[in-house]
Amino acid sequence: MSKYNPSKIEKKWQQYWEDKKLYQAEDFGHDKKNFLLLVEFPYPSGDLHTGHWFAFSVPDIYGRYLRMNGFNVMYPIGFDAFGLPAENAAIKHNIHPRDWTKKNITKMSKQLRSMGAGFDWSREVSTIDPEYYRWTQWIFIQLYKDGLAYRAETLVNWCPQDKTVLANEQVIDNKCDRCGSVVEQRNLSQWMFKITSFADRLIDDLQDLDWPESTKLAQINWIGRSEGAKIKFPVSIRQLADQFPEPETRNQKLETSVEVFTTRPDTLFGATFLVVSPELAQKWMGMGWEASQEVKDYISQSLKKTDLQRQEETKDKTGVSAGFNAINPMTEKEIPIWIADYVLGHYGTGAIMAVPAHDQRDYDFAKKYGLPIKEVVLNEEKFIGVANEKEGVLISSGQYDGMTSEEARKKITQFLKEKGLGELHKNYRLHDWVLSRQRYWGVPIPMINCSDCGYQPVPETEIPVKLQPLKDFMPADDGRSPLAKAGKWLKVKCPKCGKNAERETDTMDTFVDSSWYYMRYTDPKNEKEFASQEKMAKWLPVPLYFGGAEHNTMHLLYSRFITKALRSQNLIDFSEPFFGRRNHGFIMDSTTGQKMSKSKGQAVDPDEQVAKYGADTMRMYFAFMGPY
Repeated sequence: MSKYNPSKIEKKWQQYWEDKKLYQAEDFGHDKKNFLLLVEFPYPSGDLHTGHWFAFSVPDIYGRYLRMNGFNVMYPIGFDAFGLPAENAAIKHNIHPRDWTKKNITKMSKQLRSMGAGFDWSREVSTIDPEYYRWTQWIFIQLYKDGLAYRAETLVNWCPQDKTVLANEQVIDNKCDRCGSVVEQRNLSQWMFKITSFADRLIDDLQDLDWPESTKLAQINWIGRSEGAKIKFPVSIRQLADQFPEPETRNQKLETSVEVFTTRPDTLFGATFLVVSPELAQKWMGMGWEASQEVKDYISQSLKKTDLQRQEETKDKTGVSAGFNAINPMTEKEIPIWIADYVLGHYGTGAIMAVPAHDQRDYDFAKKYGLPIKEVVLNEEKFIGVANEKEGVLISSGQYDGMTSEEARKKITQFLKEKGLGELHKNYRLHDWVLSRQRYWGVPIPMINCSDCGYQPVPETEIPVKLQPLKDFMPADDGRSPLAKAGKWLKVKCPKCGKNAERETDTMDTFVDSSWYYMRYTDPKNEKEFASQEKMAKWLPVPLYFGGAEHNTMHLLYSRFITKALRSQNLIDFSEPFFGRRNHGFIMDSTTGQKMSKSKGQAVDPDEQVAKYGADTMRMYFAFMGPY
């Protein structure tokens, strides 16, 4: 008997499967139940490594199981080909990103085919294909028309090495999640998606999904919904003339009261000072507040720090007195206003009421600066040197003494509402999605800037706006995209008035590309729409999606938002992209304990193992090496 030759046997049967179109899913003309089995499509920034095999092997086994049980299974594959990983690799190897990416797609396609997995290659998509990103641009335009895409000045995370903006989700421990550089803060005009408009639905609809509880909890915590009240603290009238010399400034409503958001209105009698963010204090200065030099210096230094630096639990609290007071609306007593960097300008109202007896950060701050501490809630905890943050029964709170925290919250909020000083309110940690990227290798944002008409969408008959083949695609330090160098492409006519105008030069965050790719799999060759309603109805929402937990608060959240945005415009008839989700584990580097990654240079090429043991052996090994 001849020795088993995996290479010869596997090639024979893989060719047979391809000739018979064994794994091409049928949209119509059968009585089987459809099942779209989805895996996260890979970045073609280097060779396929064994981590990809691990990610794809077990879903492939499950797909075969479903087929043997009578399902019509679609197991599609494609490439998430734009973005920093591919661009940085191209720069490193002194090659154009287009050539680098296409070369890797060709190689990775060959490697993926050698796996012997049941991929439906007839549905392959690549995000760098103009016929794909044409619809990415079309989706952007629909969101713009619906008020869900907008441009605004905002404080952003800037990676000095990659020379581009990072979303909050792409900053880990104050460092860029790709290159590890310390992130800076910059004020830039950026394109954003209004994901906050869907904050409640993004939380509430999780209950209908078959997802790991850890993934659901990660999204709930990231969105950070808090229910409480907005409360106005009037500014001491006798001090306004000194702080705001101009009468018209003093008369502005914003400056006659400081508004805070709190989840604990029951502790209002214990609010002994206010703390405002450096951002809010800076805004006051722009409206005429004559701050002291000490305040100006503190604000300037604070605004150079990132959110993570400002909110580190181990960080010593710092602050400076604003020099004037507000009035507690319940006690009617004056309390000092302070400025401190642990309060963030983009969260809530940019100001907090400080209740040091019942909040540890406020307690630490009060102890450092000798500010009053007043206990107003009693429970089983003793107030001995640390804040008592639990609910209980009110004391030292006038007519509310003896009420439970829950009862007092309702009563106090109602009282404030009647006085015009408060109202029920929901607050969120979630920010709008900053999607502008000042890099070359991405989808051009389909907008035109006219000096008379402002920003106008590119006419839909003129998309795709194709990425120009620049020779010099290196990022710049001035914050402008390399596409600003594409002179002839840059100059266009305004679609509204016909005057000279310029194209937007920023490209889109690649998470926009991957937020809808699962829809395109259902109808990848459609030239008239991103996918037909009829075909999407056959396959979507996706019944089961395999991927990594690192996408809990990025790709998964963004894809849910885009789906809900399209549903709100009746462009699709489902409101969740993925009904089922399973997070796989990782292949670890045995020497460093880190996740295997091409970007970290410790990926293992599976080709050698396939040549030695065969693809079947590799796939079975991954299936049984440990919990998936």
